[in-house]
Amino acid sequence: MQRYFTGEIVSRLEASKILAVVVIDDPQNAVPVARALLDGGISVMELAFRTERSLEALRQIRRGVPEMYVGAGTLLRPDQVEAAREAGAFFGVSPGLSEKVVQKALDLQFPFAPGLMTPSEIEKALGFGCRTVKLFPAEAAGGIGYMKAVWAPYKHLNLRFLPLGGLNINNAAGYMREPSVLAIGGSWIAPAALIQDKKWETIRENARAAAALKEA
Repeated sequence: MQRYFTGEIVSRLEASKILAVVVIDDPQNAVPVARALLDGGISVMELAFRTERSLEALRQIRRGVPEMYVGAGTLLRPDQVEAAREAGAFFGVSPGLSEKVVQKALDLQFPFAPGLMTPSEIEKALGFGCRTVKLFPAEAAGGIGYMKAVWAPYKHLNLRFLPLGGLNINNAAGYMREPSVLAIGGSWIAPAALIQDKKWETIRENARAAAALKEA
């Protein structure tokens, strides 16, 4: 595996333009939600490691829905990076930039996108060789205007963003059109409440609406 976001990962994200971010408490819901996203036209997802059973949910998706390109998010510790990779995650994402976490991903040659918000954090990520980074929280930081401004000094280095935080069906299309954006992170598509209530058709419709934004 490559240590950076290259090749197949970049191709899949560029094609999808959407990274569905989900939190799953019950692993039994893992396969149905992944299938609902796929049926709606979204083939890349980030399973956030925010529950004790996230790891098993990841394994369920890899076994039951092999067409889904699933990564692990909210990786806050080096051991989580290793566990996610061993469970079959294709890539990892974090909300912030922990040097220990990024270094662990590099040591394992595990594709990883650290989260950041400032130029100093961008330069630290670039120092690790990361060219794809998560901009978080995107809207609270200043939205598209801020993203464009902070990208300008680094665009010649092929820096690309995965913006997340405050994005929704009403503002996502604007982010997608920006050349700095590899794909957007969408947590509104399959929120925890819909997953817990097994509202698979609603998630499917949300995914279709989100996927349609690529043509907007």
